[in-house]
Amino acid sequence: MSSILIIDDERAIRNTLSEILQHEGYKVEVAENGEMGFELFKKNSYDVVLCDIKMPKMDGMEFLEKSREVNPDVPLIMISGHGNIETAVEAVKKGAYDYISKPPDLNRLLITIRNATDKTTLVTETRTLKRRISRVQEMIGESEAIKKIKETVSKVAPTDARVLVTGENGVGKELVAKWLHEQSQRNKGPLVEVNCAAIPSELIESELFGHEKGSFTSAVKQRIGKFEQANEGTLFLDEVGDMSLEAQAKVLRALQEGTITRVGGDKEIKVNVRVVAATNKDLMAEVEDKRFRMDLYHRLSVILIHVPSLNDRRDDIPLLVDHFLGAICAEYGIAKKTMEPEAISLLQQHYWTGNIRELRNIVERLIILSDKKITVKDVLDNVKI
Repeated sequence: MSSILIIDDERAIRNTLSEILQHEGYKVEVAENGEMGFELFKKNSYDVVLCDIKMPKMDGMEFLEKSREVNPDVPLIMISGHGNIETAVEAVKKGAYDYISKPPDLNRLLITIRNATDKTTLVTETRTLKRRISRVQEMIGESEAIKKIKETVSKVAPTDARVLVTGENGVGKELVAKWLHEQSQRNKGPLVEVNCAAIPSELIESELFGHEKGSFTSAVKQRIGKFEQANEGTLFLDEVGDMSLEAQAKVLRALQEGTITRVGGDKEIKVNVRVVAATNKDLMAEVEDKRFRMDLYHRLSVILIHVPSLNDRRDDIPLLVDHFLGAICAEYGIAKKTMEPEAISLLQQHYWTGNIRELRNIVERLIILSDKKITVKDVLDNVKI
């Protein structure tokens, strides 16, 4: 049931609107002036507010401005018997959802309220969906290595220090980067990810810095690069060790000067990004083999975080298995399955070449192919131990 707040100093209007809206199935509260209405607005949650403009103590325009500071997502429908087109335009400019003259046309009022409540529902659903999509998965584990990573992230995240995350494929380097972003002061800005290994060397510069229309054969329109997309946020350079030397030189310049130039352009564009890089390579060995720039390595590695392989943290496997059982069963919409302790012990003996990613895949396989309790036999039948 949608909740509506009516603010009007005329008792007859309040009572009439309240009776009509209650008859339509809405939950209604009323206030006889702007001050009383504002106090209710601060304390309670409403889907729509109907507010008169001309009122003593606090008029409707003042209420509009103050309410936007408290919760800008609640639609406000302004009503007035003294209004004109200028008042209506001013109200909408200040954030009102709509403006209706007194006496209100009942059909128009009900349609407007229905549309406003639909908007409130959509805003709520969108916020929930964004929160679900952007939720950062927790790094599961109680091993000393994981505790050290958590402690380092908590210290480093609030700063703008560049971080280099190292470790084998599948250990969770991307998760560390997301942690750093979410706990930083840039978390309201974007987190932009670039997999340097997945982009052909001839396209990496365009991907990172963008290009101007006509700068090369397939450049049919201007493209904004990842550095610009990540402005005021965090740029995550995954597999940075696979970047070409030419691209490395331009990344170094961007980090040194805080500016980039699009491919085919000559204009310098200021960018304010925090760079977090990750690699599964030994970058110092790459430097010795002249495949990675020493100066870029030092720029990227202000803070070093090494994520251990799953084989080096086998004691965390029971916690990880329990986490994946809950998460994957929830995705499938089924009751959480359990695993026999002996079956978990078998998984602890497995040699993990794919690390956390491989463990998750195996748990998902066992959930699909097993009954409510995953047994030793299930593991032996479906996992090469």
